Amino acid sequence: MHDGVASRLAPLAERILLNPASPGGRLPIRIRAWDGSSIGPADAPTFVIRHRRALRRLLWKPGEMGLARAYVAGELDIEGDIFAALGAVQQVMRSGEQPIRLSSDDKREIVRTAVTLGAVGPEPKPPPEEFPIGRAAVAAGSRQPGPLGEGAAFFTRILGPTLAYECARWDDGDDLDEAQRAAQEAIARRLGLRPGSRVLDLSCGWGAFALYAAAEHGARVVGLTRSHAQAEHARDRVARAGLTELVDIRSGDHSAAGGGQYDAIVALSGTDRAESMAADLYPMLRPGGRLLLQQLTRRSGPHSTRRTFTTSYVFPQDGELRPLGEIVAALEEAALEVRTVTPLREQYARTLRAWAAGLQRNWAECGRLASPGRARVWLLYLAASALACETGRIGMYEVSVIRRDLEGAAGEVFAAGREPSRP
Repeated sequence: MHDGVASRLAPLAERILLNPASPGGRLPIRIRAWDGSSIGPADAPTFVIRHRRALRRLLWKPGEMGLARAYVAGELDIEGDIFAALGAVQQVMRSGEQPIRLSSDDKREIVRTAVTLGAVGPEPKPPPEEFPIGRAAVAAGSRQPGPLGEGAAFFTRILGPTLAYECARWDDGDDLDEAQRAAQEAIARRLGLRPGSRVLDLSCGWGAFALYAAAEHGARVVGLTRSHAQAEHARDRVARAGLTELVDIRSGDHSAAGGGQYDAIVALSGTDRAESMAADLYPMLRPGGRLLLQQLTRRSGPHSTRRTFTTSYVFPQDGELRPLGEIVAALEEAALEVRTVTPLREQYARTLRAWAAGLQRNWAECGRLASPGRARVWLLYLAASALACETGRIGMYEVSVIRRDLEGAAGEVFAAGREPSRP
């Protein structure tokens, strides 16, 4: 159907979305409006505008935040392959790393179209899933029962039964659980874990790596999480595995690690900035001890600090990414020696796609376990992040660091010793 709302949107969509390099001036997406009318190629991914409020959101917040709010609220939907849909829009909406620039004529056309469609009015309130601005966002994030408000049952449908949240290693197969076990074993080998090794997991999440290090290598692990509900769930997993003598899950940041030195420290969430606390971590490592972090990064160069979808809906505290060079420099300034830097960008993109597939397979159930809006938040985040990794707009690196001993040697053997005391 080409008459109706979609026909009124056509000139505006072509003005903004038409790629001059596209053969025959083909729109990269199909748009279907709330009255059933549509424009764009029939075989293209379809954006469904279910309510005129979606246009009002875009009028007030053009670009990423307007689109995200409309999608999370269910006023804008995507039919078909969400990766293809987001990829098509990203190709048009960005020139390099900059958003599309609208001329004065473009802006007048947007307002004129919005008036004719009855989409002009006060700015709609953000969806309830959006975190508040400022300190309230941090407080809200810290009160959530899971990393972002969802519980273990929700994330089991996405991450799988191990609830591992680190980058998987896909060298030997296509099974997510096997790829996660391969990743955990690679980390354990890089750390040189053996029975009695004392390990601090700075962002243990649901306890996946802590359990693996204890069960498979006899390590004694202190796992930290800022979520009380995550800590309770991880403790229950530890108890059911019969590993309470080896694994101690605590709520809090690195200040909850207690006294004594550790043989190894890991930070595997990809968002916690272990390098920002490097000066505090240095005395927590024994001479010859190792620190291993997996960190999402952005490209080097000028970077404007602004509120994004990620900081508004997913990680209010740790959503801003830093270039790899800044991370390495921060570690070296703390007198920690960087030994290896391993790129994991392609591996992480595949991991994100696997998590998104788990969410899509369990879509209705995830909506019930959290909320339809939170399920949309996670699908949008996972898909957009996977595409960003695949195109190189963000990276994922594993950085292995060692604390040299007084003679400058980097010890290779971890000795068993006394458990670090509780705070």
